[in-house]
Amino acid sequence: MKDVDTQGNAADVIIIGGGIIGAACADELASQGVDVLVLDCQRPAATAAGMGHLVVLDHSPAELALGEYSVRLWRELAPQMPDNCAMRNNGTLWLACNEEEMAEAERKHAALGEFGLACELLSGAALANAEPSLRPGLFGALSVSGDGILYAPNAARWLLQRQPERVRQQWAEVVEIQGNRVRLAEGQWLQANAVVLANGIHARELCPDLPLQAKKGHLLITDRYPAQITHTLVELGYVTNAHKSDGPSVAFNVQQRPTGQLFIGSSRQFDNEDPAIDGAMLGRMLRRAMEFLPDLGQMNGIRSWTGFRSASPDGQPLIGEHPEQPGLWLAVGHEGLGVTTATGTARLLAAQMLHTPSPLDLDAYLPQRFIGARAHA
Repeated sequence: MKDVDTQGNAADVIIIGGGIIGAACADELASQGVDVLVLDCQRPAATAAGMGHLVVLDHSPAELALGEYSVRLWRELAPQMPDNCAMRNNGTLWLACNEEEMAEAERKHAALGEFGLACELLSGAALANAEPSLRPGLFGALSVSGDGILYAPNAARWLLQRQPERVRQQWAEVVEIQGNRVRLAEGQWLQANAVVLANGIHARELCPDLPLQAKKGHLLITDRYPAQITHTLVELGYVTNAHKSDGPSVAFNVQQRPTGQLFIGSSRQFDNEDPAIDGAMLGRMLRRAMEFLPDLGQMNGIRSWTGFRSASPDGQPLIGEHPEQPGLWLAVGHEGLGVTTATGTARLLAAQMLHTPSPLDLDAYLPQRFIGARAHA
């Protein structure tokens, strides 16, 4: 971010998007003395639609590095967070239905362990003891104790509000971006030293060259019940087969919220940007969930909804300056890991904008992977 005369600027930095990514970026920049204006148009978006699962995945070294670093930052923030953020260090159990999936658990155990994460392989008997509500006969599991959950909408609000002397919020719709300038729906132009685009899948509307694909997902939440499960439960089929194809897919993914409600996922649909609930897909997802937790069939579901993951071609977010629009910075493309990686994304972005050392190697996240001369070389 260039040091320029700020006279006439709305702020040092304008951030478009007040969800978890924009909020984390605003908080991080403010902590380093930057005055931030966050513009958000209050339409439904991914932060409110997601599960709030803080989970370290390892599909690639870059994903593992950013996930581990980000969850570590969340844990550092945890003592300061208000109770309504509902942050819990409940851990994840990756469930293996068969020998093939147990082999994936062993591979994952080695990869995460090499990175210093606390994890443990469980036999079928140990799994049944840890989570007796699961159906009998599962092969085993991988326990990752450092994962957690939080209520992302309240976490985003907290991040936006905790430095009011530096962070201002304005409800406004941005309809055009030109580098470090933005035009609002009513016609007003605002300028800053830099603009950060952090509004998920909606970023494509303002920056059509972004290679982002919407992946639709369904979620359902139940009524309140006495404790059913302790961990977040995810089937290893989530990574071995269920969500690897380009077609519609479902996979078991359930967590119990501090309220006693069960949060049930997950589904994935490509090339479908209709926010309406797909009854067939929701039914398929719930049937899959009942294969693991048979008692779900006796519980009341009180609300279901959809959301859209914003995915890049290689699965890694775009974090850095737009190669062809000086002054425009990107923090988009986090797919299903926006909540997990918000804190790390904010640190990587701020390091670039303020010319400070980056905590991670940046190459895997830079927008130049897909945009500009380097992408087309």
